[in-house]
Amino acid sequence: MSCRRCPRLVEWREQVPPRAAFRAERYWRRPVPGFGDPGATVLVVGLAPAAHGANRTGRMFTGDRSGDWLYRAMWRAGFANRPESRAADDGLELTGAWVTASVRCAPPANKPAPAERAECLGYLREEMALLGQVRVVVALGRLACDTLSALYGLTPRPRFAHLAEHDLGDGRVLVCSYHPSQQNTFTGKLTEPMLDAVFERARELSAAPRAG
Repeated sequence: MSCRRCPRLVEWREQVPPRAAFRAERYWRRPVPGFGDPGATVLVVGLAPAAHGANRTGRMFTGDRSGDWLYRAMWRAGFANRPESRAADDGLELTGAWVTASVRCAPPANKPAPAERAECLGYLREEMALLGQVRVVVALGRLACDTLSALYGLTPRPRFAHLAEHDLGDGRVLVCSYHPSQQNTFTGKLTEPMLDAVFERARELSAAPRAG
């Protein structure tokens, strides 16, 4: 991907100063593509790449603490072959799952503007169309839930709550989760058992017989 539609995001992803621990690394600094199994039945949608995570490594939820939480939970649920995600070449593989984000470029303060979210919506729509086997969509955080509401044109917006479920009307089910951000994990708003419950439910729903 080489999109440059959002000047603020382009400037930030390309100019954000490296952290001291990563100064010897070459940052990715481009839009971050989705990652996982093309035959996935579970799609995980996050907020956006972290400035020193996916914006550095080039792979979604890789190289930061949010990713540590996410992939440990996916590993315990059988969707990942290892419980950590350090670099794009670390051997991590997903089975039955695909991980992406509402916005593909790292935003300042992790807060994309509404117009930036709208610009990225078409990429998510195309991605979901290609992932034809997906039956469950996990929204990590309220913003991801709102993004999916916009994509599907849902009115009123689905209620966001941890483990809330909503029928998307196309054979897919939306499962909401608190985002594994440090703000949530450090405060105990999200615990590992809570995140495990999300992926246990996603696996259960994705394996259930189709109606009709």
